[in-house]
Amino acid sequence: METLTLTGLLKQKAEEFPSRRALSVSGKLDLTHARLDELIDKAASLLLAAGINPGDVVALTFPNTVESVVVFLAVIRCRAIAAPLNSAYTTEEFEFYLTDSESKLLVTSQEGNQPAQAAASKLKIPCITATVSDTGDDVILSDYNSDLKSNSINSIVNDPADVALFLHTSGTTSRPKGVPLTQLNLASSVRNIKSVYKLTESDSTVIVLPLFHVHGLLAGLLSSLVAGAAVTLPSAGRFSASTFWSDMIAYKATWYTAVPTIHQIILDRHLSKPEPSLPRLRFIRSCSASLAPSILARLEDSFGAPVLEAYAMTEATHLMASNPLPENGEHKPGSVGKPVGQEMAILDENGVLQQPNVNGEVCIRGPNVTKGYKNNPEANKAAFSFGWFHTGDVGFLDSDGYLHLVGRIKELINRGGEKISPIEVDAVLLSHPDVAQAVAFGVPDDKYGEEINCAIIPREGSDLDESEVLRFCKKNLATFKVPKKVFMTDSLPKTATGKIQRRLVAEHFLAQISTAKIPKFGA
Repeated sequence: METLTLTGLLKQKAEEFPSRRALSVSGKLDLTHARLDELIDKAASLLLAAGINPGDVVALTFPNTVESVVVFLAVIRCRAIAAPLNSAYTTEEFEFYLTDSESKLLVTSQEGNQPAQAAASKLKIPCITATVSDTGDDVILSDYNSDLKSNSINSIVNDPADVALFLHTSGTTSRPKGVPLTQLNLASSVRNIKSVYKLTESDSTVIVLPLFHVHGLLAGLLSSLVAGAAVTLPSAGRFSASTFWSDMIAYKATWYTAVPTIHQIILDRHLSKPEPSLPRLRFIRSCSASLAPSILARLEDSFGAPVLEAYAMTEATHLMASNPLPENGEHKPGSVGKPVGQEMAILDENGVLQQPNVNGEVCIRGPNVTKGYKNNPEANKAAFSFGWFHTGDVGFLDSDGYLHLVGRIKELINRGGEKISPIEVDAVLLSHPDVAQAVAFGVPDDKYGEEINCAIIPREGSDLDESEVLRFCKKNLATFKVPKKVFMTDSLPKTATGKIQRRLVAEHFLAQISTAKIPKFGA
């Protein structure tokens, strides 16, 4: 039973590798697997003393700190449900997420989070703080440290069916949907990630992504811990390009995972100020948004490691497909690889299986997939049909079984009946040597229904202009795929996890044109 729960897998590694490093805060603290396990059980006992019961939702809002890891794992250890929240939310956003998750308790860092605490206070949700001592010997939850029965947690047995994690989708096309994930979902996903990348106790990584999102939480943190490997958190509590490589070298990192935006930041910094030395990496992983083949090639050339693009979503407890390690097969630029640990099919709108190289909706099923959205029968009806979970992504499997994504169903640009993949246009734009970042998006058009526009961040020091972008596009794209308008800018609106959402970009730039109709998304 233990191997079917994340908690059981972590306990196994604490027994197998008690003295190996599990978790570090750069330059400040190192915890072994055994010590981390002790802190988790202590914090879980404190949560029980605070009145937390199995099935209760505990909201967490932290930077990437040791406390965030310990409290998250303690919540699920006592059979409660962890709901990690972005610490940058406004009071109104915290109110929505605390209400939607039906949180019973809010836990923050010792410094607190004023908007979160204000929202909790308004909703009459108690709030406590968590602190791990500087030596890593103890964990303290405010108000709950006296008369503690230290063995109280020992009688709690985790079940594969326990809901352990509650997250919301990014809401690229509609209001965020609540996604409950069980211990079995989590255990299945981390084992899939560990397997495809051959993670072992010899591996080490630096976390660059927030732990309130499945990418950083599952792929970076939990898969490493379940492999007996080591994880380092930046001392600032978040990604810093200036300390990234020094941390990677100091902690002997063998890999890292990031979104394309962060890969580009790391790459641009290296190109302008090359690192004197680099660690020997087994691989670099990219996920959560499409990685242009030109960026992949630059990463491999610069850092001397294979770049493996993957495909994931919250509802699948992160990983769905990945390019393999070089010893296990080809990694194809422009593809997100092969399905990992689950079934995948390309279906048409009638649920009919499509042949290789034919577009359809990407659908999955497996033990890592959520059983359904919380209190959202309409969304569940749309997402679960023909015996599959429907991702909302259009793509095809090639003759080698590799998945190629075309775009979100709602983000494909329909120009006079011609369906244009914005991912394809992005890739062409990003192959221009003077383009640092680019995103293509659809806008309303009286003649064609929709027309294609794009936004460009030029590379520093270049004199790139709209006419040059259009000239390049006309040379490399079919005429109907060439953007009608190019917005030159120095920033693009992104989500908290670094994703560039086309809907936000479209709204942002169209709002600058007073005569433009802002499209109604999410209908």
